[in-house]
Amino acid sequence: MYLFLNGVVAMGCFVAALFFGRMGKRTADRFFLLFAIAFWLLGLERLLLSWLNAPETTTPAIYLMRLAAFLCIIFAIVSKNVEGRAR
Repeated sequence: MYLFLNGVVAMGCFVAALFFGRMGKRTADRFFLLFAIAFWLLGLERLLLSWLNAPETTTPAIYLMRLAAFLCIIFAIVSKNVEGRAR
């Protein structure tokens, strides 16, 4: 059941990445592209977690991938807000 749920979450992340990637391509907005990268990293992290079949707390590489994804999201939000104030 754990592997199945990890697969479902990974699939959801990849679908979100495709959605944000398409929106980023259509609008040429860096915000959407950064969100696409973040969701791609989160999906890859879930696939790696399933492939290793290890609990989340034993592999530091998993946390680094999550950290990179969340930093992408934070950077996208902050840069969008700074860009909005400059106008």
